[in-house]
Amino acid sequence: MKHRKVGTVMATEVVQATFDTPFKEVARLLDQHRISGLPVVDSEQYVIGVLSETDLMARQAEAEDPYAPTPSIRWRKLLPGARERTAKAHARTAGQLMSQPAVTVHADDTIAEAARTMAGHRVERLPVVDEEERLVGIVTRRDLLQVFLRPDEEIRRDVVDEVLVQTLWLAPQTIAVEVLDGVVTLRGQLERSSDVPIAVRMTRQIDGVVAVVDKLTHRLNDSHLRPSEEALHGVADDWLRKL
Repeated sequence: MKHRKVGTVMATEVVQATFDTPFKEVARLLDQHRISGLPVVDSEQYVIGVLSETDLMARQAEAEDPYAPTPSIRWRKLLPGARERTAKAHARTAGQLMSQPAVTVHADDTIAEAARTMAGHRVERLPVVDEEERLVGIVTRRDLLQVFLRPDEEIRRDVVDEVLVQTLWLAPQTIAVEVLDGVVTLRGQLERSSDVPIAVRMTRQIDGVVAVVDKLTHRLNDSHLRPSEEALHGVADDWLRKL
């Protein structure tokens, strides 16, 4: 099944910093380009960390307040993450302030894979690297959401071609496929009951599909078959289809 790759939606002109980029220059870059984060790279374009507005705010939040009561040094050292916060409070460069290791994705990863990575790490952007792990782009949440802007007719063509024809080996007109605002309705009769969840699951995986409405029926109920019998049944059917 074809899926759009990160490389098709990423931005290739990446605002970036190096380890020695001064704190104020990082703040200026974020403000000038109206972005909330950027990758930090070494001299060979390997991503060594990422820096966000949150990191800059942490630097300011940890700066000493001359009017605040001074806690004991021993107590401050016992607080969770005290060493990291202390280091960021005195950070003067991007390398001292950045978060590491950097979470990245590859240009040939699917948009779905990138979205899972982004959600799992709770980040808003991901540096994109090539097969040699060098920076080639940046992808944001907004970039990944572009997949849901696909026209309904384009989604419908993919469902018919990739699910009905290529996966289930059916004639295109066997099942009625209707798409409205990304919601796909499948209507018609399949040969076996086990084909129904396959059709629904594969349709959900098409880029741009918001939801699937299952209106499918089946001619034969094969749910009673044991796994070995079901597997043999499927192999026989595939062999017959190739005749």
